[in-house]
Amino acid sequence: MKIAVVVSEFNQEVTSRMLLVVQEKAKQLKVKISFICEVPGAYDMPIIVDSLLQKKNVDGVVTLGAIIKGQTKHDEVIAHSTASALTELSLKYKKPVSLGITGPGMKERQAFARIRPVSERAVEAILKIKKELDRIKNDST
Repeated sequence: MKIAVVVSEFNQEVTSRMLLVVQEKAKQLKVKISFICEVPGAYDMPIIVDSLLQKKNVDGVVTLGAIIKGQTKHDEVIAHSTASALTELSLKYKKPVSLGITGPGMKERQAFARIRPVSERAVEAILKIKKELDRIKNDST
């Protein structure tokens, strides 16, 4: 299986560590990472994810980001619009896109606490969804 990873540069202290965990987990699960793309923030991910899902050598995309609460509700707008766009892309291309983006409403310490579990689950989710899609596709009944 070949995946791509799209990682946000915003809150890079968190997201760079998330990327390391994803690389470690992919290696452990014998998953090849075909592309690693960096974007300024989570909101910027959908256009890159769209391009990656069009590639034949990409079976799914892991997204990584940390949307930390500020003084306004901007984090909620970013999180909801990004999740919605990524869901639409997954459905459009019939390929899994995992939401390894933490937040909204999260404080910085919470973001650090979620690095490993969220990153590992993002890779595992791609594998499970792809496996189920293949099973459904190959079922002759």
